Amino acid sequence: MNTPPLILVAEDEDLMRAIVSRLLEESGYRVAAAASAEEALDHFAAEDVAVTLTDIRMSGMDGLALLDRVKDIDPEALVVVMTAYSSVDSAVAALRKGAYDYITKPFVNEDLLQSVKNALRQRELFRENRALRRELDRRYSFSEIIGTSESLQQVFRLVEKVAPTNTNILIYGESGTGKELIARAIHHNSPRSLRPFVAVNCGALPETLLESELFGHTKGAFTGATQARPGLFRSAEGGTVFLDEIGEISQALQVRLLRAVQEHEVTPVGSSAPARFDARIICATNRDLEREVSEGRFREDLFYRLNVIELHLPPLRERREDIPLLARHFVKRIAREQGQDEKSVEPAAMTALINYNWPGNVRELQNAIERAFTLSGERVDLDSLPPRVRDAAGQAPVVLDPDGLRPTLAEIERRHILDTLASVNQDKARAANILGIDLSTLYRKLKRYDAV
Repeated sequence: MNTPPLILVAEDEDLMRAIVSRLLEESGYRVAAAASAEEALDHFAAEDVAVTLTDIRMSGMDGLALLDRVKDIDPEALVVVMTAYSSVDSAVAALRKGAYDYITKPFVNEDLLQSVKNALRQRELFRENRALRRELDRRYSFSEIIGTSESLQQVFRLVEKVAPTNTNILIYGESGTGKELIARAIHHNSPRSLRPFVAVNCGALPETLLESELFGHTKGAFTGATQARPGLFRSAEGGTVFLDEIGEISQALQVRLLRAVQEHEVTPVGSSAPARFDARIICATNRDLEREVSEGRFREDLFYRLNVIELHLPPLRERREDIPLLARHFVKRIAREQGQDEKSVEPAAMTALINYNWPGNVRELQNAIERAFTLSGERVDLDSLPPRVRDAAGQAPVVLDPDGLRPTLAEIERRHILDTLASVNQDKARAANILGIDLSTLYRKLKRYDAV
């Protein structure tokens, strides 16, 4: 059962304090009543106060001073002030200091209750925003881009260097390698993180629609343009524009895009007046743009404007050592999303996952794991994998050492066990459960590896 929110009432007049407290209690709230601002501060510091309701004029510390002290403790605190008609100027001063609302006395009961309800709704929005911010911090932190391979670590090191800058970035990578995820991580770890991240797939829209999407249009600029739109560059003001599949845009649009990149201004469709914008530009492509330039399909001047910093995301087949970590990550996420227990991945299934070539890269792996999780029993087994992946189980292992030699089966097992331990912060009981072996067996193997 949910606990009713606590309303703090600071009022030095006994009768008024009793009236307000009773009104709130009869409306289902818990109430902490204080006869002075000093007493109210003690309540606020000691309890989880949802809304503070205070008179402005009180003996000793007044309501404005109480407001300042409460805001010092919690800048997001919601304070509603009560004032007489003759003291409206004080109420306005309170609003400037950060009060949420004010009520004039004598008040209508419904007005006071509505003000409290509105403040509680605002408090819930604050909480949702904090939760969203925590989720964004988690989702777009580098820890959410899974992999320990050297090729991916090189990407991380470069991203950490370029994220705080305003430099244009061009991300190369096959479909499904996580180009947008990297772009979002760059944005989220930059000074622009509190401003919009606006993404568009340039290959998914026809030229005329892409033009108005990027640069905006005036009302009546074309059939169906019933209202003006600013376009993505201006919508991302202060933030980041991500242009995916940039190699797909036409020569005509390349000319307009060059001006936008050079001058940071766009001219909406149907207008002759340019409009400036402030947004970082990150592009991505699965094409070889240098070849596109040499063959005359992509403007050289635009290429060099966009390609100030280039990032190359390796395909999954070139970082197979990351596949066990990715597979367990997706199993854990899917279990959480579906409200089920985590499952271990049987060795035969893991071998198939490692050996398969993954033309669709990480996106294809995620889909395969979701399918397998749904169809499997207590463990993700070989039969639950898609047929094309399952067929890879019988292939020779393709994980290679840095010197190009194939590792032994014992070496693959050692790496798999140590990777599993690393993924669960060295929790041996949990690692044994994921690996599908007894804890005593795990200890014996770790002792053999000198890793106990």
